[in-house]
Amino acid sequence: MRTRASFLKNYAFSLILIGSILIGSLLGIIFKKDAAVLKPFGDIFLNALYATVVPLVFFSISSSVASMASSTRLLKILGWMIVVFAATGVIAAAVMLIGVRAYPPAEGVTAALGAKATLQQTSVGEQVVGALTVPDFPELLYRKSMLALIVFAILTGLATSAIGEKGKAFAAFLQSGNDVFMKIISFVMYYAPIGLAACFACLVGVLGPKLLGAYVRAMALYYPLCIAYFFVSFTIYAYFAARARGVKTFWSNIMPASLTALATGSSFATIPVNLQAADRIGTPRDISEVVIPIGAQIHMDGSVLSAILKIAFLFGLFHMPLTGPGTIVTAIGVSLLSGMVMSGIPGGGFTGEILIVAMYGFPPEALPIITMIGQLVDPPATMVNAVGDNVASMMVARIMGGRSWLGKSAA
Repeated sequence: MRTRASFLKNYAFSLILIGSILIGSLLGIIFKKDAAVLKPFGDIFLNALYATVVPLVFFSISSSVASMASSTRLLKILGWMIVVFAATGVIAAAVMLIGVRAYPPAEGVTAALGAKATLQQTSVGEQVVGALTVPDFPELLYRKSMLALIVFAILTGLATSAIGEKGKAFAAFLQSGNDVFMKIISFVMYYAPIGLAACFACLVGVLGPKLLGAYVRAMALYYPLCIAYFFVSFTIYAYFAARARGVKTFWSNIMPASLTALATGSSFATIPVNLQAADRIGTPRDISEVVIPIGAQIHMDGSVLSAILKIAFLFGLFHMPLTGPGTIVTAIGVSLLSGMVMSGIPGGGFTGEILIVAMYGFPPEALPIITMIGQLVDPPATMVNAVGDNVASMMVARIMGGRSWLGKSAA
């Protein structure tokens, strides 16, 4: 009974959102195109999210970077941590890309939501420059410049940290701004059940029940792939960290953290159990106590898997080919940002989804379509996210301590 109560408590809001989406979908099925009368209620929610996301991303990232401490070993740990996080994220993205190519999640469904999204036929270099930079400061304030804003936020945080005492007042401003916009996004989320119900009433009224069938296909793809990634990839990572002994030690101690993540739906709530597991495994504390807490904010392989699924879902919905080096590289980059940057922000799932919609030029109505996917995949995604931090700390220990690091820790 206690476990059931804990599950219901921690997933209450997700269940409310899913319930509101189902109610909206039912209204769409009943009233069909007449459900469009509810569209303004959904537009209020979408506009509030879009208006908040730019300052939210800037303050969150710049304040986090500005607050980082500096020492030689810490910088080495942080450097290798980022390398490991990026490498596992790319692997997760590649796994889901293979999955969506073999089993397209939105096959047979066509979107009719205003202007059709199109991909610009430009070189990879031009896409990278256009994504990461803007020619004028005011253009940073547009959501289409999200990647450039992230780069600018990182530079702002680094500059604030680099000037030491002189930057403390500005660092406090950045942290205060972060707190304010985190609270604003929490206010916006109170309206989410109404906004999403209205959005889905219109969407299902226009697209029909086929959209619901597409969700079934998406879940039939995500759940098996996510579970396979959890067991297969983490076994490979643990083997890289400490060979057979690492695999045995990892799986002997990680289940409490796995179940905690599954029950709470929170990587942050799993941090204490994850640190205990790292101690039992033998990961050096100065590594685990850096990698696991930071990983709870920026290392989300499960979210990377779902980001690729969302991208593929919208590409299929709008009959756009998910092919070509530029498109694939952009998809991996966007999924990494969704998993390594956006997930640490309150409402980060929405923020990552806004990034997907903005980067590819989908109409705003595409946002609630992929929001439903985020809610449905949350439990297994959170488990992969949290447990991935633990095995990542083992991999960092292997890189910094050599092959025999686990034996030295035990001694």
